[in-house]
Amino acid sequence: MNHNKEQAVSVSLDPTYRAEAIAALGDSEIDALVIGGGVTGAGAALDAASRGLSVTLVEARDFAAGTSSRSSKLIHGGLRYLEQMDFALVREALKERGLLLNTLAPHLVHPVPFLFPLQHRVWERAYIGAGIALYDTLGGARTVPMHKHLTRTGALELAPALRSDAMTGAIRYYDAQVDDARHTMMIARTAADRGATVLTRTKVTGLVRDGEQVVGAHVVDLETGAAHTIRARSVISATGVWTDDMIKMTGVDFPFHVQMSKGVHILVPRDRLDLHTGLIMRTEKSVLFVIPWAEHWIIGTTDTAWSLDKNHPTATAADVQYILDHVNAVLREPLTRADIVGTYAGLRPLMTGATKETAKLSREHAVAEPAPGLFVIAGGKYTTYRVMAADVVDAVTNRLGGDIPASATAQLPIVGAEGYRDMLAESAELAATVGLPVDVVEHLLGRYGTLATDIFALVGADPTLRRPIPGAPDYLAAEAVYAVTHEGALHLDDLLTRRTRISIEVPDRGLAAAPEIARLIAPLLGWDAETTNAEINRYYDRVHAELAANEASDDESANTARLVAAR
Repeated sequence: MNHNKEQAVSVSLDPTYRAEAIAALGDSEIDALVIGGGVTGAGAALDAASRGLSVTLVEARDFAAGTSSRSSKLIHGGLRYLEQMDFALVREALKERGLLLNTLAPHLVHPVPFLFPLQHRVWERAYIGAGIALYDTLGGARTVPMHKHLTRTGALELAPALRSDAMTGAIRYYDAQVDDARHTMMIARTAADRGATVLTRTKVTGLVRDGEQVVGAHVVDLETGAAHTIRARSVISATGVWTDDMIKMTGVDFPFHVQMSKGVHILVPRDRLDLHTGLIMRTEKSVLFVIPWAEHWIIGTTDTAWSLDKNHPTATAADVQYILDHVNAVLREPLTRADIVGTYAGLRPLMTGATKETAKLSREHAVAEPAPGLFVIAGGKYTTYRVMAADVVDAVTNRLGGDIPASATAQLPIVGAEGYRDMLAESAELAATVGLPVDVVEHLLGRYGTLATDIFALVGADPTLRRPIPGAPDYLAAEAVYAVTHEGALHLDDLLTRRTRISIEVPDRGLAAAPEIARLIAPLLGWDAETTNAEINRYYDRVHAELAANEASDDESANTARLVAAR
């Protein structure tokens, strides 16, 4: 087992790192191979590495390419689980919310207020108020401000966009928000700092067996087509909605299966809704959120069964209309399709559940060892990723034996966290020093934490990198470069969709920004003119396929339209 000391400088996930890591695959047996680069897999790699285990994480696409980049971007206890009397799940999630806000990722996780409009005068205020009071109590009063009861007049001051006849009053409470894709990637970077090897575009094609025992996996580097064998004392499957694919690969039945539920969100410009708070509303199936997101509002989500392509779930015209209908029920000025800047769809991995409807399936997680040496983690929710990771690594350490310490990730800040608040407090002085506007410095601190100093160094060395990206003015050219030199981006889609959120934040979905970004990163990735054009065209095709899918009336038609540009 390796015991890496903490490094003062964070590991850069650049093309050289990847090439060296790929070349070293199979050199020696490792303690744990983690399959899946979503938040749970990244969390498991960090948990195992921080205990001193030798770890490799492989991901077939990009960090957070599946569910972990397509959530509601909330770190929350799950207010609706109180109604299901699932107090343990809510308490656990609220504890994790507190850790993320205060210790683990204060640069990436921020408190956000929500307004819960009330529509019945007496019983609802008492009923919902009691639930939110319990939510505050379970979560600990110091993490976020306590809830507050508001009259109709008080609610309208916070939310002038609401119709006065749509509520009798409201309750304001707080939860937290995260850029899920960046958070997942930075957990992977933290794991790399602790000695883990983290690899994207590396697909598992089969497991290696010694009798019944799973002792590794065959993988292929999707960038070159080269095959490798990784030998491991334990293999962790953190594959989310692909869990049942792992079942097929192993040929061993698992004690649980995963059912997919599709959740769709839309983005509209911030100035389109006169709100000084987020909103949460009940629907007949679930809840609908209106969530502040920089210059936008994220509105969602839906909850429908999905059994089609796992890589590219899509929002249909019917999904979008469902969201518009529900939010417009409370707005003075209804939103229209013309207001929508972006859409995205994600798949929740819900443990079955037999024939229950997906909205009622459990969000609790489970760990199993369906074959000796193979560990599977499934279910859960984004907020509790750290607990899930610790649980599956506990199972691994029980099998490995020896003197392996307990999980320490509750006290292990993610890269960029330590010193973040001090830097934020000095953002004006920092801005003057680096020659960038204060709002830009604050934007960078909220995306990179103290690693923003890397960006400052880039713009210091090359002043052309200070300029905003044409077609995506909320991001600097330096951020595109940094995504490749430090954050493991290998393709245009990684950058436009996950390292930044350009693909959902600008009306043209990033079509204007794509050639500019490609020009910036081509030399860093060794792209010639032909490769660069192929990357741009591939991104264009993806955008047009998604827009066509958004016009489709049903899932099957949308899936067919989207798969025109599948990759």
